[in-house]
Order: sequence, then C-alpha cells, then structure tokens
Amino acid sequence: MKFIALSGSIMALLMGVTTASYADEPKSTEQPNILLFFVDDMGWASRTSKDPIYETPNIDQLSKDGLEFESTYIATPTCSPSRATLLTGQHPARIKMPRHIPHQAQYGFDKKGRTDQKWNLWPKDPAQVPSANWLGLEYATYAEALKEQGYYNLFVGKWHLGDERYHPIHQGFDKQIGTSNWGHPRSYYPPYFKNSDVYKDVKDRYLTDKLTDDAVSFLETYDKKKPFMLSMWYYAIHTPFEGRKDLVKHFEEKGLRGKHAQHAALVSGIDESIGRIRATLKAQGLDKNTMVIFLSDQGGILNNKPFRGGKMIDTLYEGGARVPFIVSWPGVTKPGTKNTSLVQSTDLFPTFIEIAGGDTSKYKNLDGVSLLNTIKENSTLNRGEPLFGYRAYQDLYATVREGDWKLAAFRSGNTKLYNIADDISESIDISRNHEEKVNELVKKLTTWEKDMGVEEYSGFNR
Repeated sequence: MKFIALSGSIMALLMGVTTASYADEPKSTEQPNILLFFVDDMGWASRTSKDPIYETPNIDQLSKDGLEFESTYIATPTCSPSRATLLTGQHPARIKMPRHIPHQAQYGFDKKGRTDQKWNLWPKDPAQVPSANWLGLEYATYAEALKEQGYYNLFVGKWHLGDERYHPIHQGFDKQIGTSNWGHPRSYYPPYFKNSDVYKDVKDRYLTDKLTDDAVSFLETYDKKKPFMLSMWYYAIHTPFEGRKDLVKHFEEKGLRGKHAQHAALVSGIDESIGRIRATLKAQGLDKNTMVIFLSDQGGILNNKPFRGGKMIDTLYEGGARVPFIVSWPGVTKPGTKNTSLVQSTDLFPTFIEIAGGDTSKYKNLDGVSLLNTIKENSTLNRGEPLFGYRAYQDLYATVREGDWKLAAFRSGNTKLYNIADDISESIDISRNHEEKVNELVKKLTTWEKDMGVEEYSGFNR
C-alpha cells in the first residue's frame, strides 16, 4: 500500500489543532458548557489509534486529553432508537422504538418524510413488533431538563425522530440548524436532501463542513451569560459513501479503493470538524469550562475488527453495539485515562442533569445511571444490574451483558453465551458448558422484559 504526506493545507489544519493544549485548569467546574459530538455509524475501531488506515488526529487527541470509556454500549444500536435514548435516558424498549423510523411510502410516509401513522411494522421481523414513527412530545429530553437549570440548547444536524411537529425546537432546544426529516442525506454535496428546504440556498459546500461552519459561528458569537449545550449530531458517517473529494483523493493515493476510500474520507471529515470546533472553543476562551463528549450511535457498516457484527448484521454483537465514548473535561478528567466500566447510552441523560446541578429523581423511568462520580474519580461503576440490548429486526433480538458474560437471545427461543474477556470476537458459544449461568441471565432478561412491557414478543414467553 502506498502512503503519501497530507496536503499542506490539511496538515496545517491538523497540526494547528492537535498541538494545542486542552488540559489547562477551567475557570469553574460548576455548570460547565457541554459539547456533544454524536457521530452516525462510526465503529469502535474507526480511528488511527485502533486502525492505521484512518486518519483521526483530533479524535485521538480528544482521547489523550480526557477519559475514554472502553466498554460502552448503545441500548438499541440503530439510528432513531439510539437518539431517542440519548435524549430521554429511557431504553428504546420502554418507549416502544426498537427500530429506525422509515420514510418510504410503504410505511405510510409522504414524499417529505411525514406520516400520521404512529406505528410501523418491519416485514422481516419474526415477532412483528410495532415501532414508533416519532418521539412523542410527552417525553422529557435532556434539553428540557438542562433548560430548567439555565442552559441554552443548540441542536445541529441529524434528528431522525419525527417530522417538523417533533423537531428539536419542540423538544426543549432553543434553536436547530441543518435539521431535516430525513435519516441521511441524498448527497453530502448540495442539494443535500430530497423534498426539503433545509440548506436549500447552499450551492457548493460539503455537508459536514457546512454543519461545522454553523457550529463555529455559534461559538464565535455566543454572548449569553448562561451556559450552553451544543448538540452536534452528524449525518456522517451514514451512507451514501461520499467523502469530501480532496480527502477521497488523498486516501486513494494511499491505496484505498471504492467504498473504503470514501469511508475513510467520511471519517476524516468528522475528525476535521471536531478539530475546528475545539480550536474555536480555545480561541474564544471557552475551552477551560467546556465538557466535550464524543459518542457514536452504533458500529460501522464496514470492518469493526476485532469484534463480530456491525450495522445491519449481527448488530447486537460487539461490533454493532459497542461504540467509542470519550469525555474531556478540563480540570476534572485526568488526561489519557481509560475506564473499563460497563456503560450504556441510557447513562448520558442522568449524567447531564447531575452535571448541571439538577435532580434526576424528578424524571421517571430513567434506565441509566449518572456517570458523574465515575468521570470525576475514574472509578469502577457498579450498576447493580446487567446491560440489556434490544432490537426488532431479526431472530436475534436481545442481549444481556453482566461482567464478562454476554447472553444472546433469539425470538426462536435459542440462546448463546459468550465470555467477552476470553472471546472478544464472540466466536465460541459456551452455553452448553454453563447452563446455570444461561438460566440466570434468561431469568433476568424475562424480568426486564416485563418491566419494559415487551414480554409478549420474546422467544421465552410465547
């Protein structure tokens, strides 16, 4: 494989960001600004530090500056439910959204991505579980909770939780930018979306860069005394495989071809965006009291080595459900630290509330726990219960992760058991050798299903 140097302009940008210091003491750790980078379909290993085909100096620098949770799971690893859980702190099984929101006419959607049908069914789902077509306004979101604590909330990018009636500005956010009814763009070059007025006047700007421009502009002009939360929810790395042209050329010259070059370019586009935004925080003097978070909504569609599975295929296995999660909070997190606690996306909502000084007991049916003390102390999180994964697409519908054990449960009633510490690729089913453990985890799963109200669809209660 041929390797070449980066172009001068790209190298200058990356060097300018990655050599900056972000570990200075903050002005205050009370009510920090919160910046959430939420990336679409970025696998656990899609970065330079884990796979050298990628170039992610800014993401790797964020990890060096902060605390990385190495065993983080998305409750339902797919577009819409992952977002609903992040917003509400409730498991998608509880809020009845075990699948992504479709937009096709066969599911009752019009050409603008709207529908009045509350539920959809998936033809290949063996249990025919209904899934919601929008996140109802009755659910409390982290934006609404943070607003009560005096925060200004800006949402930038992909929503995929319903049409205009359910958009961010109706869910606690003060402003939304670049938000459409669609789960992915038609193209990363204008016009970005079919049948949408979002960014309709943009003539020639790569979508990830356009979203970044608007986030940078917000930070450069923010003059309110109240703290802010900036939710930067990217459309990338979702298909179409269409990286920025100069970055695609760069990776092709390195020897990558086709969708692999496009994918690496999409990743680099995200990485550049993170670098630009963090550099703006520093230039504006906001970096010392801003907590920066990086998270993906599910595993990648290509290679997720060393894990099994990924987006659309064996998605509840590690390759689909386990994602990168980094927290950098100057003066609080110790640079370059790792934490192996079992963490789930349900934990972000209560964490945000406690960071802002709010009371999590006000919010009912939270399925996560606050990570605040774990972040401050880099301690081991004791959850007191397993992590449950749940989807409604195929026979494999649920997982139970407790310690090193992981149970995979199928609609057909079959189960498989893995020891993640010994078998990171989940290639050896050891259920026959550990029937007692299987029965124990199945019992916990059925109890959890009853709590979620989904037991009628399981393989164990027909």
